[in-house]
Amino acid sequence: MASPSPSTPADSPAGPAAPAGRPTSHWWRLTWGDLGRALIALVGAVIGIQLASWIVPGFDVGGLGNAVVVAINVFVWGIILRPLMVRLAVLLGAIGTLLIGLFGQAIIIFIAVWDVDGKNDVTVLSALIASWIVAAVSTLLTYLATAGTDDAVTASFLRRARRRSHTVSDPDVDGILFVQADGVPWPVLDWCIRAGTLPTLSRWIRSGSHEMAEWRPKLPATTPASQMGILHGTIEGIPAFRWVDRAEGRVYVANKPADAKLIEASHSDGRGLLVDDGVSVSNLFTGDAPWAYATMSAMGRSQETKETRMALSQFLASPVGLSRSIPKLVAEVFQERFQSRRAIRRDIRPRVHRGWGFVGERAALTGVLRDVNTAMVADAMLKGRRSIYVDYVDYDAVAHHAGVLRPESMAALEGIDSVLAQLEQVAAVAPRKYHIVVLSDHGQSQGAIFSDRYGEDLATLVSRLADADVVAAGDNHEGVGSLNAVIAGSSSDDTVMGRALGRTSDRVAEGSLKGATDAAAVEQSEATTPAETEGADRFIVFGSGNLGLVYVAGEKHRLTLQELTERFPALVPGLVAHEGVAFAVVDTADHGPVVLGKGGEHRVRTGEVVGEDPLAGFGDHAPAFVLRAASMPEAPDIYVNSLVDDLGEVAAFEGLVGCHGGLGGWQDRAMIVWPRELPGPAEMIVGADAVHRVLVGWLERLGHRTGLREQATDAAQAGG
Repeated sequence: MASPSPSTPADSPAGPAAPAGRPTSHWWRLTWGDLGRALIALVGAVIGIQLASWIVPGFDVGGLGNAVVVAINVFVWGIILRPLMVRLAVLLGAIGTLLIGLFGQAIIIFIAVWDVDGKNDVTVLSALIASWIVAAVSTLLTYLATAGTDDAVTASFLRRARRRSHTVSDPDVDGILFVQADGVPWPVLDWCIRAGTLPTLSRWIRSGSHEMAEWRPKLPATTPASQMGILHGTIEGIPAFRWVDRAEGRVYVANKPADAKLIEASHSDGRGLLVDDGVSVSNLFTGDAPWAYATMSAMGRSQETKETRMALSQFLASPVGLSRSIPKLVAEVFQERFQSRRAIRRDIRPRVHRGWGFVGERAALTGVLRDVNTAMVADAMLKGRRSIYVDYVDYDAVAHHAGVLRPESMAALEGIDSVLAQLEQVAAVAPRKYHIVVLSDHGQSQGAIFSDRYGEDLATLVSRLADADVVAAGDNHEGVGSLNAVIAGSSSDDTVMGRALGRTSDRVAEGSLKGATDAAAVEQSEATTPAETEGADRFIVFGSGNLGLVYVAGEKHRLTLQELTERFPALVPGLVAHEGVAFAVVDTADHGPVVLGKGGEHRVRTGEVVGEDPLAGFGDHAPAFVLRAASMPEAPDIYVNSLVDDLGEVAAFEGLVGCHGGLGGWQDRAMIVWPRELPGPAEMIVGADAVHRVLVGWLERLGHRTGLREQATDAAQAGG
């Protein structure tokens, strides 16, 4: 792990005094809320233990009086054993964390009952069942007492702040928390603010404490490109979510840890957004943060692995952790099955099949990972880190399968809004003042998928037109990537279990490729004699929302239109003529990248249009966006952009009803919300790299990155 900057806040209460107006709290200072929660927990434990004594064979505490004593013992033994269990879980990794979460309370109850009657008649199995009953009763009582369990989680953060206060060496420097609400389009935010369905954001905007605006992501409108731009200031060399590197003969997948690490290494200049005592939480890339938790490109950093395990272990071992997560997981599973079945019964369109894979993804994202990410962010705030960037993918993942404005998608967005309320309360007790910025990395467009509309997917269409074999990837796995970040974050090379988790992480990422995991393997299959390769051409086709990427496998350069026409005469004309295709982009020897449509072409390098402009209707920025994307060395031989129909809907080349990656609809309409104390942009921001410059400007205004400015000045003077 990189060493923190000299201004890194101390993690010990022995540091400098807390800033004025923020008195240091002591662990022994109790509030009426603490007493109330303790009483609720005790009552829940007593009722749960008594119920278990009645209904669980082999679990008999001997009456209500003993149930009270056992409940008190559970509390005492929990204080003693839970920290040890958390440490043990960190050593064991993700599997150990899960086992401690499932069996830790059972062990505590087993010891507590044995301590009462002096003998060990209760079995571990009966204690396990009893622990679940106690957890269910306590969760129900807590829910009824707090009108929702978010309050209980927030209270746990605030209690931690009182028990273990931190001080910082630079309290006059304000911090910034960047919250990425993944995939939220500007129109959706605007409508929700006007409707008041996002209470926290609506309050901020209506009170005048924050402002909001739309910004325009460049092509491709995907998380890898946008997050690289926001965190590192560049969006070059990332043509989609996955792509072929011709020079290396391999496929890059942005949410595969090994690939994410290489992608960041090739783009980072060491001056990323979070380099000055920043924290990256649940992102693809680190932004050069010294601290990175559940971040895909930082999985090889051992301290981050340990901290991610610690955060997960502490959450699952806490009273509001596993007992909160299990009911939420179960509720999300039933809710998702009900909503997907209802969509079929009511014939809601557009829609896609929502199988059990998505059921698990949605339940994990909204039932556990949202809380785990919030816990890691709260921990960083309570330690006084200068800047924090966290990605919540809840809305993006649900909207992919349900649609951008469906009730389940809106519920996921409301869940992120409730997190903002939690973090706002944490900021009030943090050792430095925090400004909260909320932004999305792109928007989403909606529509029936390409294969449903036309009876074949893009890979099949390419295979038919070119009369060649195709390997393809057509599924988006951004939400799975967030789950994979936690799995990979608990892996390491130090233990057998850690190595096993690492292999599991690789399989999660590679599982989305359907055989297109390594272009070199395809290339090798063609490295035979000319006679043997005759008629053996093969394509690699990726879907990135409604943007398709078509590569001729084994080629070391991007083929021009002339070369494609000579080898596959029907391919490009057939794609352009297809009713589901708005345009295709190819390279030419004479004019560079050219956009081909049914009635004309647009030579984007010179701006010359012949016939009807195929980019008309895609916005004023479309020619520049296409030129930039098509000029990358990583660009495919053919870009294919689907139609945009009269409703403004697109046809995704993936199995998603809500998508992003190409042009058309709301996918290039992102949003940003910022505190009024920070100067807003003078005009619409265009490009994630431009967002980076705005965010860096805010950091510098607050006194961050002074060392970087001094280095730049020294370098300039030395160069002069």
